[in-house]
Amino acid sequence: MELLAFGDTGWGDELFNATLMTIAVAITAMVIGFFFALIFTPLKLSKNRFLNLIANTYTTIIRGVPELLVIYLFFFGGSAAVMFVASIFGYGEYIEINAFITGAFSIGIISGAYSTEVFRGAIQSIDKGQFEAANVLGLGKFGKFFKIILPQTLRLALPNLSNVWQITLKDTSLISVTGLVEIMRQSYVAAGSTRDPLFFYSFAAVLYLLLTFLSMKLINRLEAKYSRGY
Repeated sequence: MELLAFGDTGWGDELFNATLMTIAVAITAMVIGFFFALIFTPLKLSKNRFLNLIANTYTTIIRGVPELLVIYLFFFGGSAAVMFVASIFGYGEYIEINAFITGAFSIGIISGAYSTEVFRGAIQSIDKGQFEAANVLGLGKFGKFFKIILPQTLRLALPNLSNVWQITLKDTSLISVTGLVEIMRQSYVAAGSTRDPLFFYSFAAVLYLLLTFLSMKLINRLEAKYSRGY
C-alpha cells in the first residue's frame, strides 16, 4: 500500500486529483450533453422534415462512429479550426485548445446524441391523453411543458439517462490521449514509473467501479423520488 501513500513516497494524492478530474469532466460533459439534447430533441419530434434530417444526421453520425475518433477529430481538428480563424485576423502562431475543454466538449457531444434519443423516447411514451387534458385546461406552451411534459419526461428518462451517465463516465478514460491527467492517464504514468502496471490498472478499475456504484445509489434515489405515486 506504500504505492498509494500521499506525498512524495506514493501516488495517492495524484490518483485522488485524477479522480476529481474524471468526475469534473464527466459532469461537464453531461451538462453539455443535456444542452445538445435540449436543442435536438424538439427537432427529432418536429413534423418538419428538414429539422428531422438535421437531428437524425447528428444522432446517427455521433452514435455510429467510435468515441475515440470523435475525440481525435475535436482535439486535432479543433486546434486547426481555431488557427484558421485566427489566421484570418493575421495571427499565425500555433494555438492549442485546452485539453479539459476539448475532452468535455467531445464527450458532451457524444452524450448529447444518446440523451437526445432518451428524451425523444420518454416524451413519446407520455400518454396522448395528458396533452389533451392540458389543452382542455387551457395551459399554454410553457405551462404544458413545465407542469405536464417535463416531470413525466424525467421520470421516464431517468433509467436510460443512468446508462448515458455510465457511458460518459467510462468515456472519460479515452481523453487520456489528449494529455489530460484523469484516472486512466495517471494510472498509465504511475504504472510506467513504478513498473507495476497490474497494481495501478487494477486500482483504476476499482476507482471506476466505486464511482459507478455511488452514481447508481444517487440515481436510484432520484428514480424513487420521481416515481412516487406510480
